Amino acid sequence: MLEVSDLRVAYGAIEALHGVSLVIAEGEIVTVIGANGAGKSTLLKTVCGILKPRSGTVTYGGAVTSGLPSSDLVKRGVALVPEGRHVFPEMTVRENLDLGAYYRGSRSAVAADLEQVLATFPILRERLNLPGGSLSGGQQQMLAIGRALMSRPKLLMLDEPSLGLAPAIVQQLGRIIADLNRTGTTILLVEQNARMALKLAHRAYVLATGRVTRTGTGKELLEDPAVKESYLGGHVG
Repeated sequence: MLEVSDLRVAYGAIEALHGVSLVIAEGEIVTVIGANGAGKSTLLKTVCGILKPRSGTVTYGGAVTSGLPSSDLVKRGVALVPEGRHVFPEMTVRENLDLGAYYRGSRSAVAADLEQVLATFPILRERLNLPGGSLSGGQQQMLAIGRALMSRPKLLMLDEPSLGLAPAIVQQLGRIIADLNRTGTTILLVEQNARMALKLAHRAYVLATGRVTRTGTGKELLEDPAVKESYLGGHVG
């Protein structure tokens, strides 16, 4: 479904990604873990068209998409839930969700998807007419994911979804991510909670200072001594 090949991305003279390559097959959960500043968010922003690569290619659905605007990627079925959630605080929950369906035409299909999102996140139904900014951090994360789902993505990219959330909410998000995948959504997950991410992932990549340093199944990386030492506190629970 997605192939990133020898991707190099720079901010001015500073190169953030140094020849990154990865592959995601349809139906997979693939996770990217790494320290702050490793280039994880840069990778997602480049895949979804927010940033343009200096060199290398992004191929999605068999077509080269690197350099296309993000609106084109949304129309092709790529959605990003950004780090920090970025809900519109003064707009209602319903209005935030409606924005996710901005490029879609069928009202009946949008209405059906809204019902599915509200079934997935029942708390949003209870707060449908409240401002997005009135929600708790966990509820805002659910709203951000729901908004992305309203575009009916084939590839859902999540950037640090557990950041700043209570452990119980993190566990709930993990279950929701697994459920979304089981119902057919391919997921690219960037996550600072490496243990959760690797347990969810079919395959995983370790990114360090803009380079892929390790790859394998989620289980393999959970058991990798170097990954344990650097990202899992030296052991696997």
